[in-house]
Amino acid sequence: MLVSLSIRNIVLIEKLDLTFDQGLGVLTGETGAGKSILLDSLGFALGHRADARLLRPGAEQAGVTATFDVGSGHPAWAVLQEQDFEIEDQLLILRRILTKDGRSRAYVNDQPAAVALLRRLADSLIEIQGQFDQRGLMDPATHRGLLDAYGKLENKATGVAGLWRRWREAAAAREAAAQRLAEAQRDEAYLRHAVEELTTLDPQPGEEAALTEKRNRLMHRGKLIEGVNAANREIEDEERGAAAGLGRSQRALQRIAETAGEALAPAIEAVERALLECEEAQAQLSAFARDMEMEADGLEAVEDRYFALQDMARKHHRGVEDLTALRDELAARLGAIDGGEAELSALARETAEARRNYMAAAETLSEARRKAARKLDKAVAAELPPLKLERAVFATGIERLEEPDWSAQGLDRIAFEVATNPGSKAGPLGKIASGGELARFLLSLKVVLASINPERSLVFDEVDSGVGGATAHAVGERLERLARDRQILVVTHSPQVAARGAQHWQVQKEPKGKQVATQVHHLDAGDRREEIARMLSGAEITDEARAAAERLIGPA
Repeated sequence: MLVSLSIRNIVLIEKLDLTFDQGLGVLTGETGAGKSILLDSLGFALGHRADARLLRPGAEQAGVTATFDVGSGHPAWAVLQEQDFEIEDQLLILRRILTKDGRSRAYVNDQPAAVALLRRLADSLIEIQGQFDQRGLMDPATHRGLLDAYGKLENKATGVAGLWRRWREAAAAREAAAQRLAEAQRDEAYLRHAVEELTTLDPQPGEEAALTEKRNRLMHRGKLIEGVNAANREIEDEERGAAAGLGRSQRALQRIAETAGEALAPAIEAVERALLECEEAQAQLSAFARDMEMEADGLEAVEDRYFALQDMARKHHRGVEDLTALRDELAARLGAIDGGEAELSALARETAEARRNYMAAAETLSEARRKAARKLDKAVAAELPPLKLERAVFATGIERLEEPDWSAQGLDRIAFEVATNPGSKAGPLGKIASGGELARFLLSLKVVLASINPERSLVFDEVDSGVGGATAHAVGERLERLARDRQILVVTHSPQVAARGAQHWQVQKEPKGKQVATQVHHLDAGDRREEIARMLSGAEITDEARAAAERLIGPA
């Protein structure tokens, strides 16, 4: 619900603060007093196009703040969460500032925001229904959702949307499999040759590192053998070798071991271990020397293998370590050729089944929509005669779409259409009905669709245009009925409508220095009677007009 509107420096308004309640609020005043400025100001705060002409002459900047009271389950919260806005209060404050250069800035609860966010929030908060407004009911894109909500078909529509997604996912999987199979078939000769070549080469994990080490060893074979032999001589030399020295040390210790008792036991054991380690070292060095002698002619074979792996890696633009995985990858693509047709057939069956499931649910939804449309058309038709539209026809057009145009919303294009004269062809609301007729068509629709989006406030701009008497009375009665469960604001020239208001504001132009300014006055009971009497009688308010105003207002 809109709880307040604060306007600064908009056209003829220097400063204005209004507060609003639930129910029906009416704004009246002479033509040209500035009622449209109020709607323009509200629209500006809701993200409508900014125009530098809105700025009051002489002002540096203009600003409008619209404050809404929204409950915890209101759709606006989902929009804010999606945009990562943290709002803790139930008050949602939309503020917009316009500067002289025509630029504007937007804020949501004092946090900078995009103007597009204001528009998205506005769609869930309030609807301004003017004679030539292209949003809300005037936008055919909303008609399908409104019909589904009226017919309580949301669950069916949600089910259809889910089946649509499954069908499209299945179709996408089938298309991807078909593309993979076509690519594999196109490259079959290459794949078979590459797999055979890699299988023959049979690269092993870690082989490149092992070959690099062995190749390096064989390339330095002479130097390695020379070093090993030198090391062996240092151990084996009978006079100066490590083994001979350790042997002499062992024999010397054994001669005094009995005298020393256990004190020398650890030293004797250490010398014995050293002798054993020397023997092990000799064995290892001898084995290495023998291996090097045996590999005298092995460098060529190692290099052949090493360079074969390198060449294969360069050929496929991979590392040597990736060749094993590449062989498996190419083999899998080859396997896809043999199993691809079977996979493709299975996916085609899944796609066909998903399409059948979608079609069945969508057909059921379409039939339910046709049934709801008949009910809606009948309900709207009952509202038209009291609104002086007894010769008009309202029809919910449901057109079956061709398959390329099917969607998650089903098989139908839905649009509300009207024919203002019997026998004439029905067409879109905004193109067939005149301004006054259109406003009354929209009112009748709003009455019938009153249960949809009850949390959204409604603003009607001169819905009573061109009517009076019983028709104006019917308009007022319907506005009052709508306002029982929501907030309704209406700009009106009709006393029959104004008399129904729970709140009443009078819009006037008043002199201010050398200029005029638009002022808005909240009317109490007495002032309200005078304003409605003025609307009934014109420039001179008579006692008869006051009495008629009393009758229209009725008991308090």
